[in-house]
Amino acid sequence: MSELSRQLDLILRGVVEVIQRAELESKLTRSLKENRPLRVKAGFDPTAPDLHLGHTVLIHKLKHFQELGHQVIFLIGDFTGMIGDPTGQSETRVALSKEKVLENAKTYERQIFKILDPAKTLVEFNSRWMSTMTAEGLIHLSAHSSVARMLERDDFHKRYHEQKPISIHEFMYPLVQGYDSVALKSDVELGGTDQKFNLLMGRELQRDYGQEPQVVITMPLLEGTDGVKKMSKSVGNYIALEDSPNEMFGKLMSISDLLMLRYYELLTTEDLAGVKAAHPMEAKQALAALIVARYHGAEAGQQAKAAFQQKFSEREFPAEPDVRLTLTQADLREGQTISLVDLVAKTGLVPSKSEARRLIIQGGLEVDELKQGDATAVVSIVTGRVYRLKIGRRKFALVELPGS
Repeated sequence: MSELSRQLDLILRGVVEVIQRAELESKLTRSLKENRPLRVKAGFDPTAPDLHLGHTVLIHKLKHFQELGHQVIFLIGDFTGMIGDPTGQSETRVALSKEKVLENAKTYERQIFKILDPAKTLVEFNSRWMSTMTAEGLIHLSAHSSVARMLERDDFHKRYHEQKPISIHEFMYPLVQGYDSVALKSDVELGGTDQKFNLLMGRELQRDYGQEPQVVITMPLLEGTDGVKKMSKSVGNYIALEDSPNEMFGKLMSISDLLMLRYYELLTTEDLAGVKAAHPMEAKQALAALIVARYHGAEAGQQAKAAFQQKFSEREFPAEPDVRLTLTQADLREGQTISLVDLVAKTGLVPSKSEARRLIIQGGLEVDELKQGDATAVVSIVTGRVYRLKIGRRKFALVELPGS
């Protein structure tokens, strides 16, 4: 395998889109020929003090570039953080104070170096160039886009047609993010799929300022522990980098088998074929130990695994449960999933779906020894696995697929 192919294989792992792939290959080829690392940036607005695993999808991709010898730039958007990213917002964000943004930024630096090599990471703040930009410069920057162009954004377009207010300063956000690429002369910029408009603005502005346009690489938005919604602190489905080892391990053990594979792909460099061949419970414990070790050290990873296994073995599950439920394909949705509410109701151990929903919300359900509290969650059913359900305090059910 050529060095170009090796680099492309790692860079493209887990990505959603590359704009443009031919440009990426050209930049990599030139980088190898001239022995000049590419300048690769990803920006993060410090709008909250703690990072979670969803944020690390981009950081891990930065790590891939770093391992390949390229210059990684972790951009802290202390200036854009005061504007507030309008992406996905149905109304204007409340602007954060400069003091709060800087306070949050300090915690970011501490957390990212659990993944990135501090000696090989350039940490930048976009206030360095934006705070010194004159009013004249800001007007010139604003002239590089139009209101019509801004209204092409889905969120702005929707708010405009719903007659919801859009503040003028919100239009500045994609322009400032785009200008960051000009200021840093970036060759590649990484971002989530929801950031595509802002990332493309960087390409446009670089052309306008006489630079070679950056390659844009978008990464998927990582689903939270519920397996449905994007990982978010506000939703409560997040795993924080500074969660305790046992808490982090337990949260990872609660994710579905299907989501586990996605976490492996986006958060590790483990061989996916080997993961798929392993028993799901063993693979999930290995994932949890690996991630805990990354943020708390190898010993903490092993201790959290041992604590989980001890807790698992100490809990009593009767040899003869109240119900042995064999699901049929008709019971499952496309993708081999079934909602928790439907699953509990099908055991017959609760009188109705509404009772099943109430039970879950009140914390009365455990699946494979893990408490479940989200009544909208689904379970991924995998042939070859048996699922243990504890319903309330004294009711137990085993669930399996035919032939498993």
